[in-house]
Amino acid sequence: MSAVIALGIFCVAFFFIATEKADKVKTALIAAGAMAVLGLIPGKEVFFSEHEGIDWNVIFLLFGMMIIVGIIKQTGVFDYLAIWAAKKSKGRPYRLMVMLMGITAIASPILDNVTTIMLVAPVTVVVCNRLRIPAQPYLIAEVLASNIGGAATLIGDPPNIIIGSRAGLTFNDFLIHMAPIVVVVFVVFVLFTRVLFRNSFQYNPEHVASVMALQERRAITDPRLLARCLIVLGGVVVGFGLHAVLHLEPSIVALVGAGVMLLVSRVDTSDVLSEVEWPTLVFFMGLFVMVAALVHTGVIATIGTWAIDALGDNYFVAATSLLFGSSVLGAFFDNIPYVATMAPIVEGMVAQTPDPQTGQALWWAFALGADFGGNGTAVAASANVVALGIAARAGHRISFWQFTKYGILVTVLSTLMAWVYVWLRYFS
Repeated sequence: MSAVIALGIFCVAFFFIATEKADKVKTALIAAGAMAVLGLIPGKEVFFSEHEGIDWNVIFLLFGMMIIVGIIKQTGVFDYLAIWAAKKSKGRPYRLMVMLMGITAIASPILDNVTTIMLVAPVTVVVCNRLRIPAQPYLIAEVLASNIGGAATLIGDPPNIIIGSRAGLTFNDFLIHMAPIVVVVFVVFVLFTRVLFRNSFQYNPEHVASVMALQERRAITDPRLLARCLIVLGGVVVGFGLHAVLHLEPSIVALVGAGVMLLVSRVDTSDVLSEVEWPTLVFFMGLFVMVAALVHTGVIATIGTWAIDALGDNYFVAATSLLFGSSVLGAFFDNIPYVATMAPIVEGMVAQTPDPQTGQALWWAFALGADFGGNGTAVAASANVVALGIAARAGHRISFWQFTKYGILVTVLSTLMAWVYVWLRYFS
């Protein structure tokens, strides 16, 4: 009975979030509160359980990076990069989109897709404001590119970190098995955007001319502060890359980086904290609790157990089900708690395989489905929620369905390509 109630509350909340009939932050908090009050998740578990509560690693990673971005913003470097990008693309909309997507896709496997979006999105807003064009299509394209690009490495997408830890897969394993299909999918996606966003490309010669006349170096308001910030940011990036060696969570790296940047910048702390996307952080907390109730009441485990029993020893069908099932479910449940929940179930499936290669194929199918499924809806991945928060704050609001109508198409395309890849590489 508790599972039915938890699933019912989740579906009602998701309906209000998807249709935007109510504020998503209020909806998430009310649904999370109802689940806690009804005992669908113990109150203690909400705050202290790694797998059945709020994922504080994600929350504090976002919080730390928001502080870092807020301080860097005060140097004028985002205006500099925006003017540079506009001039390099000569204001041509598709060329500009490809440039921004390329930067995002290259940075995401190194920084992780959430951090990349937090750095690239403000630049995108500024350049679109300069060119007097809507920023929404460019932000959506960047998020989709970040989720695709982030799938290439162990640290590029948070679900990969969970899968790597559970399956004992290394950074090089992800590069060898995930990067090839990610490159192919991204190239096809870049070509697809020409059609997908064809009605959004606007070229205004007079605005382009005014931007081309600007001197981007003049946009830097505090060169000394920028130099200090870039040194600290470089240290944070190195910390992300070495987190497995240093045994430090990315959230700790981000928080230490934020503290050091506050120290060396000497900016007003209250000004920086005003740049933090508090509604986004609160929404994530509520969403984590909602999903945790589904975990605690056994909804997701029941689905996984049923899948294992139904698939038997047909491992290609099992890989196919993991790929498409994760893509579909990952589009509706944030893919971080979804992967954390399903990973033990996949591990059980892998234990029944006859050889290590078949077992690894199941892990890669699971990872590809979860990562690419993150593009499915506006709440499917952390990068999506963060980008929508930045867009709303900048006056370029993106609705749930405005994002999702593009995300679904890209998810279907990328998942089908991943399925062909899994078949050819592991089962043909």
